Formats: sequence, C-alpha cells, structure tokens
Amino acid sequence: MKMQRVKHYVLMAAVAASAISCGDVVRDGRSPMYLVIDQLLAARGAPTPGSYTGTLLSDVVTNVTTGGGCTTSNPCPTIFNDMGRVTLRMSPKDIGTTTVPSPSPNNEITINRYRVVFRRSDGRNTPGVDVPYGFDGAATGTIPSGGTLVLDFEIVRHIAKLELPLVSLATNLNVISTIADVTFFGRDQVGNEVNVTGSILINFANHGDPS
Repeated sequence: MKMQRVKHYVLMAAVAASAISCGDVVRDGRSPMYLVIDQLLAARGAPTPGSYTGTLLSDVVTNVTTGGGCTTSNPCPTIFNDMGRVTLRMSPKDIGTTTVPSPSPNNEITINRYRVVFRRSDGRNTPGVDVPYGFDGAATGTIPSGGTLVLDFEIVRHIAKLELPLVSLATNLNVISTIADVTFFGRDQVGNEVNVTGSILINFANHGDPS
C-alpha cells in the first residue's frame, strides 16, 4: 500500500510538472501574441537551388561542370550554402472569451534574427567534432495582422562545409545525420519580444551531383 501511494504521488507530480511546462510556453513573454511555425523547409543550394522539402540532403562538395572553365571532363569542386524557408503566423494567448479580438497593427510581429543549432539523435553533439557549429543569422520580415510571413534564410553556411566534421565527408561515403533546431526571434510593434523554435532533418554527405 505504501509503495502504491509513492507511485501515485510521483505520477501526480509528473502531471503537474507537465502542465506547468505547457503553460509556460503560452504565458512566456509580455506580448499578447505568440509565434507559430506552420512550415519549416530547406533547399539544397548547389548549383541551382533545389525545391524546398521537409528533409535536406546537404551536399558538402558539388562538382560544377559549366562556366569559368569547368567542364564535364574537368569539373570544379565547389561549395554552396543551403537555404531554409519558414512560414510563420501569430496567435493570441487569450482565448478564454467567446469572441477573440483580431490582432491590431500594434500586435504585428517583426522577425529580426534567428539561431541554428545542430544535434544528433545518438547524443553525440560536440560542435566541430560531431556536428557543425551553431550560428546566429539575420533575417527580417513582419507578420501582418491575420496573415502569414514566408521568410527565406541561410540554414547551412559555406564555412561549415570547410570545417570539421563536414570537411571530412568530401573524401568518403559517410553520412552525418543531424536535426537542426531553428529559433526565430522578433518583437511586436510596442517592443514585446517573442520567439519560436522549429526543427528539420539535415543529412550531410558528398551526395550525388544534380544532373
């Protein structure tokens, strides 16, 4: 009986902690709005930007066969960055009334920067050894009242493909599978800060070059 009571209290504590955690997501920050990611996609950058998909096959080296003396018989090994695309909207925190007021122009959120952090599912996450270094970037756009914002941004930098661990992939057939956590930061028109994080799978390798 005593053991059952202990298990009961542990379960109740876990449920309470979960509820608090979920509430913090909604209540965090002073803005009456919170950010929502409708879609997070990425596109291979080399040599012609590919279509945006939910999984990115990031090529660490691309053999270019046209332009600048590059030919099929004498290709030029080239590094390209990869691009991301996010669709953002905002939603009101207060939905406790039957009639939720529409966002006003003061509630419009302007995104001004983002952060990318890479991790692996096996827990080996040392930057420069197991995964590329994380970085901060700039991207600006405003989510209009009642609308959405589609924002393009750099998700894999050129320099990352010249550093460990990605540079070693140019000469072997290994694949480094990572999850990129992308956090977008912004503020509404009266200065309240907001942010939201989305994730996308990125497989780094010396992939076959597009024809």
